[in-house]
Amino acid sequence: MSDLPRIISVDDHVVEPPSLWQDRLPAKYLDRGPRVERMRVSQTVVGKGGKSAGWREDSDGDWADVWLYDDVFFPFIMLYAAAGLGEVGQTVTTFDHLLPGSWKQAERLQVMDENHTDAAVCFPNTLPRFCGQTFSERDDKVLALLCIKAYNDWVIDDWSGGAARGRLIPLAILPLWDPQLAADEISRCADKGCYAITFPENPVPLGFPSIHGRHWDPVFTACEETRTIVCMHIGSSSSMPSTGPDAPFIISSTLTFQNAQGSILDYIFSGTLDRFKTLKLAYSEGQVGWLPYVLERADKLWEERSANSFGSALPNPPSSYIPGRVYGCIFDDETGLRNRDAIGMDQICFETDFPHADSTYPHTEKVLASICAKAGLTDDEIYKLVRGNAITAFGLERYGITS
Repeated sequence: MSDLPRIISVDDHVVEPPSLWQDRLPAKYLDRGPRVERMRVSQTVVGKGGKSAGWREDSDGDWADVWLYDDVFFPFIMLYAAAGLGEVGQTVTTFDHLLPGSWKQAERLQVMDENHTDAAVCFPNTLPRFCGQTFSERDDKVLALLCIKAYNDWVIDDWSGGAARGRLIPLAILPLWDPQLAADEISRCADKGCYAITFPENPVPLGFPSIHGRHWDPVFTACEETRTIVCMHIGSSSSMPSTGPDAPFIISSTLTFQNAQGSILDYIFSGTLDRFKTLKLAYSEGQVGWLPYVLERADKLWEERSANSFGSALPNPPSSYIPGRVYGCIFDDETGLRNRDAIGMDQICFETDFPHADSTYPHTEKVLASICAKAGLTDDEIYKLVRGNAITAFGLERYGITS
């Protein structure tokens, strides 16, 4: 293929603008709702290993833009929007230092044009965290729900509206503390033109029931009724795999796919994918190179030990629930692409992860061409990876994207 198709990225992020909630919350909540203040900050370090115990205001510290919201004190960390700046790490920063395309619509569309990207699904980023869990952790659930609805209205109407219609694809957050409230919000957002939600890979570390009961059925019912896809980003359960408290972060970064492994098995062996026949899942930044063996192992155990003390009464082989239902999302997984026949080429989507530190921006087209060539993809397979599978998974024909 002489020219790569224009990319549809299934995992980008938007840096929430400082005035998002201040422009939308009722006046009586403005002094408690999310807002940004610029101040000097430093980390409180404890223990032998010098681990951080959080951030605090410090007149001798570094300048940062800080999100404040009830008990939340969250300085902006460069890691969340390092793309194009050549800086990676836990250093604090301000909005003045970011690429405007990380949080301004017109500039984002320009960055996408420069990066061979036609459309992008946009996850939340800083204050809400990857599935809006910040709001679910607060005691005042009235204010939390107002914050969630304000974010969803902004991401649908403002960020993804106007000139960005069909280019910036909205992704809603949910009130995770109440599955019926969450289902109502899915329906409300679908009525506004949003057909994707972000959800924790595993609700248990967030203090919620697991996928193995019926607690989340209202959420999955609403997703089926509205043809809404469930997107699960690495780290959305607020936990990352590691090998010990003193292990460097590079180990967690290497092992991020482990969360997706466990999550897929939960959805399969809980019977969720069997009971909800049209429910779709997408594992953002989870990669896919691990998937063939996990499915092989699951199928063998199912065949040998189903409906016995191993705790599974699944009526069909685990691997049978993947086609057309479960999508892996990659940005550099050559191993996964080489094993595409075992995975199903129709189940692999591409992402740029802009503006995170892992983003392939501004060299995404070059990176994409390289991994496609190394994996020996055909023109048809390249099209599926770059945009075709995303159109199918997210129902992008509803935004006028059909090919």
